[in-house]
Amino acid sequence: MTTSQPALLVLEDGRTFRGRSYGAPGETFGEAVFATGMTGYQETLTDPSYHRQVVVQTAPHIGNTGVNDDDPESGRIWVAGYVVRDPARRASSWRSRRSLDDELAAQGVVGISGIDTRALTRHLRERGAMRVGISSVETDADALRQRVLDSPEMLGADLAAEVSTQQPYVVQANGERRFTVVALDLGIKTMTPRRMAERGIETHVLPATATIDDVLAHEPDGLFLSNGPGDPATADAPMRVVQAALERDLPFFGICFGNQVFGRALGFGTYKLGYGHRGINQPVQDRGTGKVEVTAHNHGFAVDAPLEGTTTTPYGAAEVSHVCLNDDVVEGLALRASDGALKAFSVQYHPEAAAGPHDAAYLFDRFIDVMSAARSAAKEA
Repeated sequence: MTTSQPALLVLEDGRTFRGRSYGAPGETFGEAVFATGMTGYQETLTDPSYHRQVVVQTAPHIGNTGVNDDDPESGRIWVAGYVVRDPARRASSWRSRRSLDDELAAQGVVGISGIDTRALTRHLRERGAMRVGISSVETDADALRQRVLDSPEMLGADLAAEVSTQQPYVVQANGERRFTVVALDLGIKTMTPRRMAERGIETHVLPATATIDDVLAHEPDGLFLSNGPGDPATADAPMRVVQAALERDLPFFGICFGNQVFGRALGFGTYKLGYGHRGINQPVQDRGTGKVEVTAHNHGFAVDAPLEGTTTTPYGAAEVSHVCLNDDVVEGLALRASDGALKAFSVQYHPEAAAGPHDAAYLFDRFIDVMSAARSAAKEA
């Protein structure tokens, strides 16, 4: 790791930390959030859901395993900035191809190291996620804070189109194709269509701007909505696609941002969490089975839906299917037909587990069950 220069971090409320530059020199702004995973930093950095966010790693030692060419979840690093306490002096892994410091610098990601990330995390937990600036070219905290206050907020940010693919592409099924799914890319991770391919699903990934006609042109067995960044209240076009799909009884599965869009399509509101859920150790209960899962999260917004009972919608009866055991935040929704059969569902976390635990892998199998039931019903009709 090369010798670094002094760096400054200033939150919008004026809290200031001084450390050393990590990654690229320069200046950056974004929303300060913290991620609690002790591993998986490469997947975190390349997750499009972190677009315009400055990620604080709560684990003190980051970069130990370097960077490889197998684990990225997209074609680039998306975080706006990176904050670590003790970066590894030397990467140690047979899979490593280069150091994390060098990779951040090569991709122009401004970071800071050597600060008390525990104190910063506690501050964000008490005061909430807020805008932040990191600079290795500015020494005046007041001047940097003014630029932080001039930077855009995450509330009201429409970002999905900025991270979405510009051209449709296909991920083939492994072996025999059993189903065809259209995935609306709001910030999709590489591992998601791979998990579907493992189950015989051919996935057609479309841009965030795709219409219901674009979806139906592929004659899909189901519609999938991915994770992504920004405020779900801005995602009107994807919401209309979901509503049109539900009107046609097209099986639906959404994750993360897709869960929030699904909630809006059902008539629920969304709201910004104080500091969000980010990490690979969040406990969630599947209320249908009673099973508790350890899950991977990255969300700063949530669906505002009643935790008990069902809600009548134009598409069927909706209910909260999953809940976070830390704070009772809605972590999943289910939509049922008049006979009680599941026709659409979503979760607020990452079942593809990149990086993260594999407790939620069954959700891809549940999607297959819903599509299978819809196919059988269509044959009988």
